[in-house]
Amino acid sequence: MVHHLTHWKVQVLGHDFHLDSWLVALTVGLLGCFLLWSQARKATSGVPSKPQAFVEMVVEFVDSQVKDTFHGDRRFIAPLALTIFVWVFFMNAMDLLPLDLPSATVQAVAGAETAHHTYLRWVPTADLNTTFAMSISVFFLIIFYSIKAKGGWGFTKELFTAPFHAHNPIAKAFLAIPNLFLNLVEYLSKPVSLGMRLFGNMYAGELVFMLISGLFASWWTFGFGIAFTWAWAVFHILIILLQAFIFMVLTVVYLAMAHEHH
Repeated sequence: MVHHLTHWKVQVLGHDFHLDSWLVALTVGLLGCFLLWSQARKATSGVPSKPQAFVEMVVEFVDSQVKDTFHGDRRFIAPLALTIFVWVFFMNAMDLLPLDLPSATVQAVAGAETAHHTYLRWVPTADLNTTFAMSISVFFLIIFYSIKAKGGWGFTKELFTAPFHAHNPIAKAFLAIPNLFLNLVEYLSKPVSLGMRLFGNMYAGELVFMLISGLFASWWTFGFGIAFTWAWAVFHILIILLQAFIFMVLTVVYLAMAHEHH
């Protein structure tokens, strides 16, 4: 398990960089863009093909979620939500690939000794660096939309005057620090909750697959291992979809909250 939980690391500016998470996330992201682009290029106004109908269903579903939540200009938010949903789903779905596929491939090509020292983790969203990078990007968008909707002065003023409002100047001054503290906690908790929720669920799912593989590794329990792995994989498909949906919806909700005035 230690081997499977170790990242492929390289040194960048004196710090560890998880190259496997970056490569897999980039690959599945480009794959998702290609699949959507290929169906959009072949789209017809007549009877759609099954892949086109599926893509249209996904796009309409995401757009309806954005329309119900975000009441401003959706020209950027709707594509952002679709990108998040598809990308997070593809990254989560890597958890369904065989656990030993990377090491088995390296062992077949370069031998067992090389495979023992080769590390590669399939699931980018089981890496805290990936989920926090995404949630911090959402955090900057929240700040951008807050300033865009309220202006620089309005945003700064709201930090000190909400949620506890007061008309008396002395009361305003007294409540300024508590308001600032509460607003900072609210803003900082959003990227933390986004990143930790996705990471926690996917990391736990990855561990369960490893535990099942370890418990049923012997030949006489091999059939039980296949059965338990298959059952967990079927259940895990729901988790994969749900976590992609939650990340997308919370992003849209946070941006909608930033767009509104207190």
